[in-house]
Amino acid sequence: MPEHKIDPTMARVERVLELLGDPHRAFRAIHITGTNGKSSTARMIESLVREHGLRTGLFTSPHLASVTERIQIDGEPLDEDRFVEVFEDVAPYIGVADRESEADGGPPLSFFEVLTVMAIAAFADAPVDVAVIEVGLGGSWDSTNVVDAPVAVLTPVAMDHEKWLGHSIAEIAAEKAGIIKDGATAIVAAQREDADAEILARAERTGARLIREGVDLEVAGRQLAVGGQLVALRTPGGLYTDVYVPLHGAHQAHNALLALAATEALISGGKALDGGVVEAGFGQVTSPGRLEVVRSSPTTIVDAAHNPAGAEAMVEALEEAFDLHRVVGVVGIMADKDAEALLAVLEPVLAEIVVTRNTNERSMEPEELADVANDVFGEDRVHVAADLAEAIQVATDLAEAGDVVGVGVGSAVLVTGSVVTVADARALLRR
Repeated sequence: MPEHKIDPTMARVERVLELLGDPHRAFRAIHITGTNGKSSTARMIESLVREHGLRTGLFTSPHLASVTERIQIDGEPLDEDRFVEVFEDVAPYIGVADRESEADGGPPLSFFEVLTVMAIAAFADAPVDVAVIEVGLGGSWDSTNVVDAPVAVLTPVAMDHEKWLGHSIAEIAAEKAGIIKDGATAIVAAQREDADAEILARAERTGARLIREGVDLEVAGRQLAVGGQLVALRTPGGLYTDVYVPLHGAHQAHNALLALAATEALISGGKALDGGVVEAGFGQVTSPGRLEVVRSSPTTIVDAAHNPAGAEAMVEALEEAFDLHRVVGVVGIMADKDAEALLAVLEPVLAEIVVTRNTNERSMEPEELADVANDVFGEDRVHVAADLAEAIQVATDLAEAGDVVGVGVGSAVLVTGSVVTVADARALLRR
């Protein structure tokens, strides 16, 4: 089934893994959920764990350029030949599970479920010591929840994917807290009170140890640095100072805090880690598609923010890290997203906006998005482009027209609204 066709159960993946001999029990795992920041946090954890000399697996979604990005070993995506080999290894067992499911009136495995099986098989075959695994959607019934992770990480919970996860923060938090297993350690970002209550309840039921931002964890300080920021992070292990994180925004400092605490929990049982190892681990982190500069003159920035909470973090980081006087937005959004709420967050920082669509069949049509944008921005600030290539060109012309210096200083194009929009933009700009 396509990735966006969801039948909420782990049964099909569990059946394939049973046929494969339970490869998900061959390694330790750190499991990550939340609404925003999951991939960045996962990449930080993987880098920190690998810097300790352990072999790592990393499973994230979605991808930007190639599906092979989703399954990484020791910080490198599987090459295309190996990706095909892994698929061919597991395909017969997936076929058995598909036939059994269909005989019972159910669907075959989805695209994401197949990738989950492939990642687990690749990690077991490598073999890796530690797998860092990001949920696909939610937590309790997500196919990745087959892993019995001793460490769970919950980034901030916000409204998103209401069709599947619930129509309140409490309902969504309850779904996401489902990754917390019996006796595990849960590293929890600062949450809204209603989300906190659900996470605390889950921890009580499972006997999990909670390590919470604002209680046990703190970003003790941060200052801008070239290409990122210097942070001071306080964890149960101690205070780490002058740690360079090569990513922009306060939200990335908080992601780094969660990553550090999770690595402590797995590597040392909560004791302080070697400062030099921590600095090296953070120093090599990348997060493609997150406030990433992909072109200059005019500066062109891509960011995968696709919901209001993600957009708020992006806007704050953009204003802090970039000295820009005029920003023109290029926005393509999925049809099931709250376009009005997202555009309302963007409106104060965008001089003008070009609405378009991305290459995904679920993308909102430009004319429909324009109707929403006109209400938020006013018609004189809204432009419509049939596709992303045209939209980027229109936005570039608009940004350059407002550049009084003439060398791209102070003007920029911001491409955002969806991971797919960002992926398409990176491909167009040959990133």
